[in-house]
Parts: sequence; structure tokens; C-alpha cells
Amino acid sequence: MAVSKTELEERKTGKDLYSYQKGAIDKIFKSFDESPSDYHLLYQLPTGGGKTVIFSEIVRQYLKTHKKKVLVMTHRIELCKQTSKMLTEFGVGNKVVDSKADLSDQAEYSCFVAMVETLNNRLNDDKLDISDIGLVIIDEAHYNSFTKLFKFFSQSFILGVTATPLSSSIELPMTDNYDELIVGESIESLISNGFLARAEMFSYNVGLTSLVVGANGDYTVKSSEDLYTDDNMLSKLLRAYEERSKGKKTLIFNNGINTSLHVYDTFRRAGYPIAHLDNTHSKKERAQILKWFSKTPDAILTSVSILTTGFDEPSVESIILNRATKSLTLYYQMIGRGSRVLDNKKTFAVIDLGNNFHRFGPWGDNLDWQRIFRSPNYYLDALLSDEELESNFRYEMPDDLREEFGNSDEVYFDIQKTYVESIRAGESSKVVLERSIAQHAKICVENSEDVYDALTLARKLGDDIDFRIGRYTKCISKSTFNFVEWLKGEYRKKLNSYIRTNFDEVFETVHGYPPED
Repeated sequence: MAVSKTELEERKTGKDLYSYQKGAIDKIFKSFDESPSDYHLLYQLPTGGGKTVIFSEIVRQYLKTHKKKVLVMTHRIELCKQTSKMLTEFGVGNKVVDSKADLSDQAEYSCFVAMVETLNNRLNDDKLDISDIGLVIIDEAHYNSFTKLFKFFSQSFILGVTATPLSSSIELPMTDNYDELIVGESIESLISNGFLARAEMFSYNVGLTSLVVGANGDYTVKSSEDLYTDDNMLSKLLRAYEERSKGKKTLIFNNGINTSLHVYDTFRRAGYPIAHLDNTHSKKERAQILKWFSKTPDAILTSVSILTTGFDEPSVESIILNRATKSLTLYYQMIGRGSRVLDNKKTFAVIDLGNNFHRFGPWGDNLDWQRIFRSPNYYLDALLSDEELESNFRYEMPDDLREEFGNSDEVYFDIQKTYVESIRAGESSKVVLERSIAQHAKICVENSEDVYDALTLARKLGDDIDFRIGRYTKCISKSTFNFVEWLKGEYRKKLNSYIRTNFDEVFETVHGYPPED
């Protein structure tokens, strides 16, 4: 059967779409047909699902069937350029409205792409004719900067697209600005059908009670910098990388430029190929860094926020969240940077150093987006506080350290349970640490041939000791910084003393025979 000229033109200007993308487009056009011209529709689809492809095809079809123009809004210049390029690939001629744009030829275009702040200035200066805009598409619609422009488009159909239909501001819920939400394909479905890679999550418990929540509802940069530039946290980050991501192309997300620079120095001193990127870099520097990152198989890139949107590098094999966030959207955006499929890449690693996994659940969990859209406060209020999260933690030894304690069936010691039992028995709370020290000494002796081996193992229990002290100070409700630091030091001294004094006795109890002289 001969292919018509029209069909050939369709193939030239359009792109092959997946069935779920076609289904989404059908639903959206159904809403066009059945709703008022000023209807506000929100469409949700996970990062990597092809939101730009979908709305580019919508623009193409809309311009063919309607005698109105289209405006696409983004919040960053990189997204602006990417969107313009994608529209061009779909055969849609478009005009980018940036700060340097010459608008003298605007009448020749039916589609405009603009960044929100630039557009706001042009509209307030009356430089852009929007009288014939029938459709406004808003990319990353969860950002609130777009809502101030809605007043200019009171007679336009507004289509917002986002991976997470939860507003970036608690005070401005999306349900106030959108009439309806259409939920697209789930992450699990996209993974099952080979469109996204599966995340393998590795969570390292971190004490976050020193963090401060700012006016925007998320942790402040200052309090994050104080925590994540600490030598212990930097060592934990490096160890986590070496355990789970060594040799993999890795993105590290931080909350603060100073933290990222500390990370850069730490990894560089350890001999790993790493670069740092933040919003103070020039366009040329950024392009060079991203080119290096793309071409270097085991490259590490540490950054601050800048790569959460508008960045697509399918060869990323590992994501490290070296920060905590209270933003579900940011959590999904950061992890989504590793979800693109490539060749034989079916999975990617996610290392969480901010208790985010405990706070939000696994990436790709079956979230009820309709309920979150309608009742965002109900969802946000149900999130556990850092204190509640940490009360459920259990220290787990890293795999390589656990191997050194291979002769011990159990290495965990429950401080909270021991504390409750001691109080019920009328004992002093001090017996809790005494029993903890005895248990630590026992597992060191179990895995040693002499006292020197045991003392060497004891020096490797730093994280476990700090965890136990943290638990203990919460139990006794005394946790000033100086007291906690003093207690950590005392614990280490007493553990070493206990091992030296009781090694022979503990060794014989454990093994059934005395140690060799």
C-alpha cells in the first residue's frame, strides 16, 4: 500500500511516541475539548518519562487544529533552550523570548518559549503581544514563580507539567491554581517496561537534629554546611562512595557551595577524578566540566542544586544525596538524574546521607498523587520529624567492617532497650554504658588473637560508639554538645582500659581456653 505525501510529512515533523505518551496526549486534548477556554490542567509524569516530548507533540497538534498561538514557560535558561530545540525537532518554529530577544518579528511566530522572569518583564513593559495566546504550557509547574503571570492569561488554557504535583511553597498549594490533575505513568511501570532504570537504595543513618529549618520550609544552607563539612561526615561520605559507588560515574548533591568544595578536596586527596560545579561558574566553564563528566567513565561531579533540573546524562550510574531535604520534589529530582536507561544500564545506585529515604520512602513508591494534589498539608503533616526518624534507626556496620567481626553472631547492642530495663530494675543509667562497653569488648576479643588485635578493632568502632552515645544522651535527656563530646571520649578510654584489663578473662569465656602467651 502506497504511503501518502501527508503521512510522510507527519513522520518528518513528528516523533515516534510510546503508547503511554499517546494516551496522555489523548487525555489532555479531551480536556481541551470538554473544558472552558480558561481551564487550568496539571499533568504529572516522572522525570525521564518524556514530558517535553509530550508537550512538544501537543503544541504541534494544537497549532494544526486551532487558530491560536502557544506560549511555553520555563524557570531556567537551560530548560528554555532545550525546550526550543525539542519543539524545532517536532517541526514547530518557535521564538525564544530572552533578555536579548528582538521582538520586531514576533508576528511571524505561532509559538514562543520564555523564561518566567524575562517574560514578566516583557509583559509589564508591554513588549510582547499575547492577545492571541490560546494555550500556555508551564514546565516544572510546581515552582511558584509562574503564578504571578496567570493574571496575563485569564482567557488561555493553561497546561502545567511536573514530576511532582506538590507546590514548592506550603502557602501556595497547586490545587489553588489548577482545576484538575491527570496522573501519568508510574515510576514502577516505566521501570518494568524498560523506560527507566531501577534505583538500588543504600541509606546511611545520619544525626540531623542540629539542622535548622528555614522560612522556605527546608533546611538552611548554614546549618547544612556546619554538619556536612564536619570531618566525620566527609569520611562517612568517602567511605560510602568506596563501598557502593567506586568506579561508577557519580553525581553528588550538596546543600551549599562550601560543602561541595570540601567534598571536592576530600575526593581529590583520595586520588579520585572529581570536579565541582555551582552557579558561579561561567557558561564556558560549565560546558567544559559537563563535557569532561560525560566523557570520563568513572568521573565524580559534586554540585549544588544546579543539576536537579535541565540536566540529562544517561551514563550516570550513581547518585549520592550528601544533604537532607524536606522537599519531596527535590528528593525525586535528584534521584531522577540517574534514572535514564542506556545500553545495558538497568539499575543505578543511590546513596542517601540525609535520612531522605526514611523521610519520603523509596524512590518510585506508589504515592497517591491525587491525594497529595488535593490535600498537600495532610501529606506534609504526616512526614516524620528528624527526632522520630532517628528514634527508629539501628546502627549497621559497613560490610567490610562486619567481615572483621565475622566470628560474632551479633554485633548490635540496643541502648534504648537496655536503658528501659535498667530503670525498671531500679539501677543507675550509668550501667547502660558499662554493659555497652562490655559488649563492645567482647566482640573485639572474639575476633582477635591478642590484646593488640582487640585494641585495633576497638579503634574501628567509632561510628557505632557515636551512635550509642547519641542514643544514650537522648534517653537521659542530656545532650549539650560539650557533654556529648566528653562522653564519646570517656567511652573510648574506658573501652580500651576494659580490653587491656579483662582480655584474658573474656578470651577464655568466649573460646573456652586461655590465650596463648
